[in-house]
Amino acid sequence: MSPITHLPSARLRVVLLLLGSVLWLFGMWLYWNTTAAARPIAQLDRLPIVRTVYFPTTGHHLSNRVGFLDFWRANGQLHTFGMPISEELVIDGRIVQYFERARFEYHPEYAGTPLQVQLGLIGQEWLARQSIALPPAAAGAAGAFFPETGYTLSGEFLEFWERRGGLPIFGFPISAEHTSDGSVIQYFERARLRYRPDALSPFLRQQQGIYGFDLDALHEVEIDDIGRQLADLLGINTAPVARLPGAVDWSPALWSRRIEVDLARQQLFAYEDQLLVFTAPVATGRDGFNTPRGAFAIYYRLPEQTMTGCLGGECWYVPNIPWVQYVVGGVALHGTYWHNAHGTGVRMSHGCINLRIDDAQWLYEWADLGVPVQIY
Repeated sequence: MSPITHLPSARLRVVLLLLGSVLWLFGMWLYWNTTAAARPIAQLDRLPIVRTVYFPTTGHHLSNRVGFLDFWRANGQLHTFGMPISEELVIDGRIVQYFERARFEYHPEYAGTPLQVQLGLIGQEWLARQSIALPPAAAGAAGAFFPETGYTLSGEFLEFWERRGGLPIFGFPISAEHTSDGSVIQYFERARLRYRPDALSPFLRQQQGIYGFDLDALHEVEIDDIGRQLADLLGINTAPVARLPGAVDWSPALWSRRIEVDLARQQLFAYEDQLLVFTAPVATGRDGFNTPRGAFAIYYRLPEQTMTGCLGGECWYVPNIPWVQYVVGGVALHGTYWHNAHGTGVRMSHGCINLRIDDAQWLYEWADLGVPVQIY
């Protein structure tokens, strides 16, 4: 018998069609459940975008997933917290992240309020794990006394505590000032402060004696890296991780920076986009030398300059003015060592915007050429 060639029967065609449909559906199921990493990036545009930055020095990310990035930017950045030394972690049911000088904690019960991100009590936790004999609190010591812990805060540490965040950033003092490793230190619930008098230049120390009031360099009081020390003690994973796709290296220039100077309030405000990241009291031009109003930008910068000039029948020679940033003509933002009237309403200058030395240095390190300056 010769073979007979014929088309499949109607029933067979239905079976083949159903089988093909089942195989197609099974293939799609496999695609969506086992090959997610290979899907087109276009699918990601349906997800909310969360700004994530990366710190190559430590090999860790910082994001706004729970608000940590904006909290870091708004409360002192590198000077206060240092860089992240871990990724976000869940410890005891709470999202936390370790930094060189702090531990951020997410409190969802306060979501949408200033208490959403709080700082862990790393100073208290670190001290509790040490065998250190601390000096007792000095009875009747001058300064600000805190009955909550029985300790007093005074001098450089009190000034720094008040200017750089107070209770939310540092917590209460939990020791007296004392000397350790050749430096004066003091413990706080959330930090350990260290006094470094050599950060103030010999010239400024001389001027401090001449004018009779305290001058402060930005790094004269430093926050120790107790976040790193505690993380090491607790065995927290601080190993560097690979950069996530889309993450960019951190820099203040990632955001649109601008400076505003309010002449009526004698205050300066620094912004990254719409986020206020720094405030400082100023003293501006007195009558006859009024600081100009308008929209300007930083066009020239010097870490130090001797200023000389004559205007309106007055001449001046002022050496070694620190952290100078010119915004229009001869008008500059700069540090001031010959008065401490910043923010008092007493306008002292020949048109420049006078800042405390530590504030001028913070602003100099944060800003750059071309940063807009609005004076109103």
